[in-house]
Amino acid sequence: MISVKNLKKVYQDDGSETQALRGVSFEIQKGEFVAIMGPSGSGKSTLLHILGFLDRPTSGSYSFMGKVMEELNDLELAEIRNDEMGFIFQDFNLLGKLSVYENVELPLLYNDNISPHERKREVEKAVESVGLSEKIGVVAGNLSGGQKQRVAIARALVNNPNVIFADEPTGNLDSRSGGQVMEILRRLNDGGHTVILVTHETYTAEFAERLIRLKDGEIESDVPVHNRRKIDDFFK
Repeated sequence: MISVKNLKKVYQDDGSETQALRGVSFEIQKGEFVAIMGPSGSGKSTLLHILGFLDRPTSGSYSFMGKVMEELNDLELAEIRNDEMGFIFQDFNLLGKLSVYENVELPLLYNDNISPHERKREVEKAVESVGLSEKIGVVAGNLSGGQKQRVAIARALVNNPNVIFADEPTGNLDSRSGGQVMEILRRLNDGGHTVILVTHETYTAEFAERLIRLKDGEIESDVPVHNRRKIDDFFK
């Protein structure tokens, strides 16, 4: 599904250069649950932005489901991002004055091929999948942090994406809410969704099946997680 070869990213700032990525290469197969881990400044957020078509590399190649990034214009990238990818962020990125329904509906408003009836059905199904059907009409700003993150997951799911990118999804949550989020991500992965989790927490990363560690913009290790944590561990 994903193939990254010798990916480099250099930022220019007042004549100085910062090398965020220094020749990163790996592949991710459909259905994998991969955690990308590293300290601040390791390049993990930069890598996530490139994988999610939110930024472009300085050099190297990246192909997503056979589509080569450097061959696509910004409009084509945006269309793939909306149709094939779902995003979950640490800060939720919800519109606080809109309802749960309206927030989850947003990605579908850009899809001309779906009718209002189908849109309603898909929104309700996504909200139900994260256990928030009773909150569907509630204004998002009135929800708890854990509930907001579950709404963000529903919004990421509503287009039935091929891959879900989760950027520090438990970073602003208590352990119980974090456990609920990880339980949903594990369930989505078990259902066939590819999940790419970015985190600085070893504890959270060990819920994945594969762990890529970054350090100073390079891959330090890329190994299977032999003793994957159980969801129950979050609630102890």
